[in-house]
Amino acid sequence: MSALKVCIIGSGNWGSAIAKIIGKNTQKSLKFNPTVNMWVFEEQIDGRKLTEIINQDHENVKYLPGHKLPPNVVAVADPAETVNGADIIIFVIPHQFIPKICQQLTGHVKQGAIGISLIKGIDEGPKGLKLISDIIREKLGIEVSVLMGANIANEVADEKFCETTIGCKNPESGKIYKELFQTPNFRITVVDDCDTVELCGALKNIVAVGAGFCDGLGQGDNTKAAVIRLGLMEMIAFAKLFCKGPVVINTFLESCGVADLITTCYGGRNRKVAEAFARGGKTIEQLEKEMLNGQKLQGPQTSAEVYKILKQKKMVDKFPLFVNVYLICYEGKSIKEFITCLQSHPEHM
Repeated sequence: MSALKVCIIGSGNWGSAIAKIIGKNTQKSLKFNPTVNMWVFEEQIDGRKLTEIINQDHENVKYLPGHKLPPNVVAVADPAETVNGADIIIFVIPHQFIPKICQQLTGHVKQGAIGISLIKGIDEGPKGLKLISDIIREKLGIEVSVLMGANIANEVADEKFCETTIGCKNPESGKIYKELFQTPNFRITVVDDCDTVELCGALKNIVAVGAGFCDGLGQGDNTKAAVIRLGLMEMIAFAKLFCKGPVVINTFLESCGVADLITTCYGGRNRKVAEAFARGGKTIEQLEKEMLNGQKLQGPQTSAEVYKILKQKKMVDKFPLFVNVYLICYEGKSIKEFITCLQSHPEHM
């Protein structure tokens, strides 16, 4: 069997941290072709193309400065060229860009290729909830798994120990992904409850915005603990309503669930920007531009998509935390109302 060729679609903070792991692991195993193409959205940095900087200096100076990427990771500016001949496609871009990138990849993906999405978000389709893995699956006609966990990119790049969860229905693909991603400091658990794993990755970003509101309002750790608990309740209730298959509650105890929720509510960009927003004076869009160096926020946009889905299903009243995050971010509702929504939250869902 010929060595499996791996490529990465995306090169932001998380994509570059993953490229560091993938680059090293493909060099170690005969199962994989050591050359890893990584699609890079071309930008000029101090008069040089970002692809050139990565290929010559082996560092993504914009999104993961201070970390050397393995020399076998090759930056490519054209998405179609990136996936040429690839057996495994790793998707790691902001979720709002996935329909466009799939359009660019259509007709260029190798027959029998498999994909794995590291993208934390959901979309609102004509029939309600649309998972990012569903969009990739439908547009490219490939098997798609997901990877979600308590994985702040800079800590992963620093090789600080963490865990992550892969949702994969095909046991053979699960073994391949475990070998491709696992390191002593990046421990993989594979489960077959893919939809729940993916929903956890998306929904926890909404809860993190709520945690940021708490910090901006000067509330304490007790309040943030309440946000985390109530947010987890809403995550479970949402999954039970919208997942296609049965929801395994144990999945919420994996890294993709409670661990990622806690990490994101104490660190991460959604919490940070939401705190600044709660202090007043600027919109979410302004703060994203000012604070994130070109990275994209996922929490507020996911709250907007969830709100549309809940409105369509006439279930807005059932998810006060999710809904109030949306109303505060986009509809001008007072930030002070956020604490009121916690006070009146139903005890059981």
